[in-house]
Amino acid sequence: MRALLIVNPHATSTTQLRRDVIVRALSSAVELEVVETRYRGHATRLASAARDEGFGLVLTLGGDGTVNEAVNGILGPPWAGRAAAASLPALAALPGGSANVFTQSVGLPTDPVDAAGQILQALAEGRERSLGLGLAGGRYFSFNAGLGLDAEVVRAVDGHRAQGQAATPALYVRMILRQFYRVTDRHHPALTLERDGQPPVEQLFLGFVSNTAPWTYLGRHPVYTNPEAAFETGLDVFALRSLRTVSTLRAIYQMRSSARPPRGRGIFTLHDQAELTLRSARPVAFQVDGEYMGEHESVTFLSVPGALRVIV
Repeated sequence: MRALLIVNPHATSTTQLRRDVIVRALSSAVELEVVETRYRGHATRLASAARDEGFGLVLTLGGDGTVNEAVNGILGPPWAGRAAAASLPALAALPGGSANVFTQSVGLPTDPVDAAGQILQALAEGRERSLGLGLAGGRYFSFNAGLGLDAEVVRAVDGHRAQGQAATPALYVRMILRQFYRVTDRHHPALTLERDGQPPVEQLFLGFVSNTAPWTYLGRHPVYTNPEAAFETGLDVFALRSLRTVSTLRAIYQMRSSARPPRGRGIFTLHDQAELTLRSARPVAFQVDGEYMGEHESVTFLSVPGALRVIV
């Protein structure tokens, strides 16, 4: 099998020595080509070229942003029409970033060498998994997308990363507190959720859309907005009607548990949705799989079943 390994050389949790070990191990099982990314969006172009050149497998060694770019490269732009997953390269993602939400969600070890070992075993056994994805604003996402506070935090973290800081859990916590208390508008809700055949849900401060659970990880700790979310079902929604300190802390406390979705007067959730739209009265920050996508006033979210083959 021809395989392309896309490596983010700036990934935070790998070293050159570990990369060399992984490359040697993978080369024993596939006809491997290795390319390092050089700029944002490069992984999308590399994965797209691999698809067009008939590669059977695209591997990534990086964080969730690298995975998201590769997914969009494998599937291609949605307006060009969607090919059947069986005709596209499979994806195998190795954890190399700070959170690695996707790789943990599909059941890979957090250590990239161990993850490579599991992928090699899956290749030997012919084992793969078909995943549904989300589509938001013309971009596929694997685990979550959102409008509001979470995207503001992603934007703030990106600014610090551009200055050379590592994306550590401590940095995320600092940015969450700064955005919550000093930046985000906690008094004028701007979002409205719309679904066909249902009345609109208005006066929302933020909206998270999940394609799997957990929603994210803070260090080693999973954070659940919609514990029932899964790659095999539609999209789940978590939204807040209030950003008061007490109600927000109560919601965050509930997010530690996978037993049931957070509940409360200020919380709105949905499960297994095929399509929905979040509209805003003003431009708000938008993120996809932890990647900042600018400010938007309207984003439509679609569930795309069985879109991607993954080696796990």
